[in-house]
Amino acid sequence: MGALLAIAVVVILMILGVPVVFSFAAMALTLSVIYDVDISSLMTTGFWSVNSIILVALPLFIMTGYIMQVGGIAKRLVAFVEALVGGSRSGMGASMVVACGIFGAISGTASAAVASIGKIMTDPMEKYGYDRPYTASLLGASSLLGLLIPPSITMILYAVVTRQSVAACFLATVGPGLLLIVVLIIYNSIRMRRVGGLEAPRLPLNERVREIGTTGWYAIPALMMPIIILGGIYSGTFTPTEAAAIAVVYSIPVGFFVYKELDIQKLFRCIVEAAATTGVILVILIFSFIASRIFTLERVPQEMTELLFLLFKNKIAILIAVNIFLILLGMIMDDISVIAITSPLLLPVMVQIGVDPIQFAAIIGVSVVIGCNTPPMAPILFMTCRVTNVGMSQVIKPALSLVVFTALPVQLAVTFWPPLSLYLPTVLGYM
Repeated sequence: MGALLAIAVVVILMILGVPVVFSFAAMALTLSVIYDVDISSLMTTGFWSVNSIILVALPLFIMTGYIMQVGGIAKRLVAFVEALVGGSRSGMGASMVVACGIFGAISGTASAAVASIGKIMTDPMEKYGYDRPYTASLLGASSLLGLLIPPSITMILYAVVTRQSVAACFLATVGPGLLLIVVLIIYNSIRMRRVGGLEAPRLPLNERVREIGTTGWYAIPALMMPIIILGGIYSGTFTPTEAAAIAVVYSIPVGFFVYKELDIQKLFRCIVEAAATTGVILVILIFSFIASRIFTLERVPQEMTELLFLLFKNKIAILIAVNIFLILLGMIMDDISVIAITSPLLLPVMVQIGVDPIQFAAIIGVSVVIGCNTPPMAPILFMTCRVTNVGMSQVIKPALSLVVFTALPVQLAVTFWPPLSLYLPTVLGYM
C-alpha cells in the first residue's frame, strides 16, 4: 500500500501541474516517511546510481535529435522517404510512418520527430485529402516509433534502472517497432481508400526513378547515421555510449558543411536544450533510484507479487493486469516517469511468472507508446496538435482509433508471443 500511495502522490502532483522533478522528490519523501527511512542516507545511493557511463549516451542522443531537426538532416530524410514510398495518397501517410521510424533509428526520441517531420509534411498531406486531426494523430503514433526503434532513450533508461544489457534492450524493441510500422501503414491505406479526396500526383516511372535517385543522393549522409550507429554497436566496434558520441561528431559537420543549415547559434541552442532535458532526466533518475532502494529494503516487489497472485490465479490474467496498469499510468505520465517508477517495481513480478526481463523491456516500451498517445495527458499528442495547429478535442477520436487498431494489437503480440522481442537478442548472442 505504501508503494501505491507514493505512486498516487506522483500522479496527483503531475495532474496538478507540479514539475515532474518535484513530483518525484515528493514520491521519495513520501516513501521515506511511510517506511521510516532516513532519506539523507539514501541520497548517495541515488547519486552513485546515475554515475554511469551508459547514461552519457542520453545527452548525446538527445543532442543528435536536435541537430537533425535544425541542421537539414531530417528534411533530406523525409524527402527521400516520400519519393520512395509516397507515390500515392496512402503512400504519403506511409512515408510519414517510415520517416519517423528512420528518425527514431538515429535520435531515439519522439518529440524531435514531431517537430521536424510534422512541420514538413502536414500541409502537403492536407492538400491530398488528409484532414489535419487524422494527420496529427498519425504523426503522434508514428513519432513514438523513436521509443522502439533503436537507439531508444527509454530503453537506455530501462537498462540502467533494471541492470540489463543496453544492446539486448535495443534489440528487444526492433520486432515490435517494425510490426507497428507495418500495422500503421496498413491502417492508413485502408482508411484513405474509404476517404474521398484529391489523389496524389503519379509521376511517370522514369521521373520517379530520377526523383528517388536525386533525393537518395542528397540523403546519403543522413542515411549513413543509423548504419554507423547500429552497425557499430552490434558489430562490437563500439558501445552504445560511444555510438552516441559518434552520432554527435558525425551530425555536426554534416549540418555545417554538407547541408549548410547548421550554424554556431543553432548548435549552441541544441547544446543548451540537450543539457536542460538531460538535467531533468537525471534528477528524476536519482529519486527513482532512491525509491527503488526503499522498495528493495522493504520487500515491496515481493509483496506486490504475492498480491497479484492472490488477486489473479494465472499468468495470463497477471500479464493483462500489468499491461492495463502500464497503459493507464502512461496516460497520465510521460515515458521517462513510467519507466523510472514501474521497471524496478514490476520486474520481480514478471520474473516470478516466467517473463524474461528483456521481453518486459518490449512490453513496457509498447505500453508507453500507447499511453503517450492516449488522453487525458498524452504529451506527444498535445505536441502534435501544436505543430499541426489542431485542437485537442478534434484529435481524440482518430488517435483512439489508431491506438485500438494498431498499437493495442502490437502490445498483445509482444506480451503473448515472446519470440517477437526475444528472437533478435537470442540470435545475436545477447541472451
